[in-house]
Amino acid sequence: MSMHIKYWGVRGSLPSSPPPEVWVADFEHLMHGFFRSGYSSASQIKEYLSHLSVPQVGGFGTATTCVEVQTANGHLIIDGGSGLRSLGEKMMRGAAGKGKANIHIFLTHFHWDHLIGLPFFVPHFIRGNRINYYAVQPELETLVRGKFRRPYFPVAFESLAADIRFYNLEPRKPLKVDDMTITPYQLDHPDPCWGFKIESGGKAYAHCVDTEGTRSSREALGPDLPLYQGIDLMYFDAQYTLPELAEKANWGHSAAQIGLDIAFRENIGHVIFAHHDPGANTNQIYELKKQTREYYDWKVKSAETNHVHLPPVKWRYAHEGLEIDLAKL
Repeated sequence: MSMHIKYWGVRGSLPSSPPPEVWVADFEHLMHGFFRSGYSSASQIKEYLSHLSVPQVGGFGTATTCVEVQTANGHLIIDGGSGLRSLGEKMMRGAAGKGKANIHIFLTHFHWDHLIGLPFFVPHFIRGNRINYYAVQPELETLVRGKFRRPYFPVAFESLAADIRFYNLEPRKPLKVDDMTITPYQLDHPDPCWGFKIESGGKAYAHCVDTEGTRSSREALGPDLPLYQGIDLMYFDAQYTLPELAEKANWGHSAAQIGLDIAFRENIGHVIFAHHDPGANTNQIYELKKQTREYYDWKVKSAETNHVHLPPVKWRYAHEGLEIDLAKL
């Protein structure tokens, strides 16, 4: 197995689901499309849906940031957003359910949307499991323990059955976990936030949310530039449009155009945009995609006009449940 990545939560700020009337309207839209495409019987529904993308049918997802990274001999989790609950349920069907799991959780920072799933991660409650937490921030243990405390949660940290350990990472210093090398680099966020460069088997993944991208030039990035170099896949914060980014300076989130500029310059072949705004419905995220496409096409055309070589960049917007195998990029 090469490096395999699954996105269990791609929303930012807080879990967000459309109200029932929006689901009804989306269903009506799908039905109109079904009949406009020439289909007429129930037996053709599966064929019709096979021609649509996951977001076209079910949206981009409701859960906040949680990413699973697997290799031939390794497994780790980045952030404990609400998507962690579903990941924990999957893991309970394997070694975690038998109390034989050694779990590694890396935390970028401690905003609610990146921690909200921790109390609902069932492997915490299974004796025999070992759960290792990692973060650059020195308050790691204090803040995780605080999630398991009344009145926020009824089960005290001391009552958890798993063996839970905490490790503080040194900024920009590689750490070896199983067959992966993980290096933390600082992102541009109001509260200290650290992205992760994960390397294994000749492949490299850059996890770059939450970041505003205010340091985008090589000179400004300085010691954090390696987060964007030698990368096969970059996961980048694209919560806002460019006009919104100007209006919400210092909020700690970026726009896809910033990520594309970095990808073009650093020859990053694939980019996934995420941390979708909780107020953004499916159509609004598709509008973001449209604006991103317009910017991409403009960059490519401008480069051709000026006889400048621009490496190709493939990009997409993340949806909950998206899986990427870096060997197949």
